Amino acid sequence: MAPTVALAGNPNSGKTTLFNELTGSRQHVGNYPGVTVEKKEGTYVRIHDGFRLHIVDLPGTYSLTAYSLEEVVARDFLVDQKPEVVINIVDASNLERNLYLAIQFLEMGIPICIALNMIDVAKKRGIKVDAQKLSSLLGVPVTPTVARSGRGKMELMDSAAQIVQEPHQVTPLKISYGADIDPVLSEMEKEITDSDFLTDTYQARWIALKYLESDEQIIRKGQKANPDLSNRLKEMVRKVSHHLLNTLDTYPEAMIADQRYGYIKSILKQGVIYHKYDRNRLYSSDRIDKVLTNRFVGPLIMLAVIAGLYHFTFTYSKVPVGWLELFFGWLGSA
Repeated sequence: MAPTVALAGNPNSGKTTLFNELTGSRQHVGNYPGVTVEKKEGTYVRIHDGFRLHIVDLPGTYSLTAYSLEEVVARDFLVDQKPEVVINIVDASNLERNLYLAIQFLEMGIPICIALNMIDVAKKRGIKVDAQKLSSLLGVPVTPTVARSGRGKMELMDSAAQIVQEPHQVTPLKISYGADIDPVLSEMEKEITDSDFLTDTYQARWIALKYLESDEQIIRKGQKANPDLSNRLKEMVRKVSHHLLNTLDTYPEAMIADQRYGYIKSILKQGVIYHKYDRNRLYSSDRIDKVLTNRFVGPLIMLAVIAGLYHFTFTYSKVPVGWLELFFGWLGSA
């Protein structure tokens, strides 16, 4: 069977467009077992040597914490199916936000390569990204792509194929989460390692992070596997949560997210990204969003659109409906 490559990325990052470009007609759509989330699979065949890869298009997700069904499905696939490599599609014009998912892949110790997609959009916005610099800092291949046109597709798949053909042990990324969380994280990691607590499936440090992020799915699995240790871990989380709430008015999951974004910013500041225009400049989509998502005007616009659709449907549909009735009446008599 061909090695499996998973496509992952934020919604609207061009992930499905790239999937269609890679697989063409060699794809099929179904559902993940037991859920209504769509499952897309296909085959990529390299032209010059016929090397085949089984491509799975994971649901669009912003993180790997189980806040939504899509995130649970994506994470379970990565953990249970263990694809040989994950291609993480990131929007080059929104790099900071999109790299949040990539950082979590690296923390899990998953082999990835990054498709720096929509570089044409980034260029129009005056954003220049140094792909080689980003690759060097993250320690993974980074390939500029334009999924719409297929630009960079061959280079991206060559990078993925190289990871598949030359597998190596991936060292999970370790980020410092500050003086309040790091000591607790280390203590939890030690207890998890000493007890072999879910470590046959997950990294010990990653399990500790999920407890700190109040990940219900992992906590439920922990309760089944070792209730005593799970309760001790939850007590550690409760104590650090209480401390953070009293001293910084925040929670562990918020602190972890802030530190991840801080890590991403530290990478981008090392000559990875250059803005030709003012970073606060509003683009057309931003100006439209400021109106459509306004807390007062937005709901009124939504109601006006719905009312307009109903009015159009029930008022102006009479003519085409009449045509259809005449056609099928004639067809029935004929």
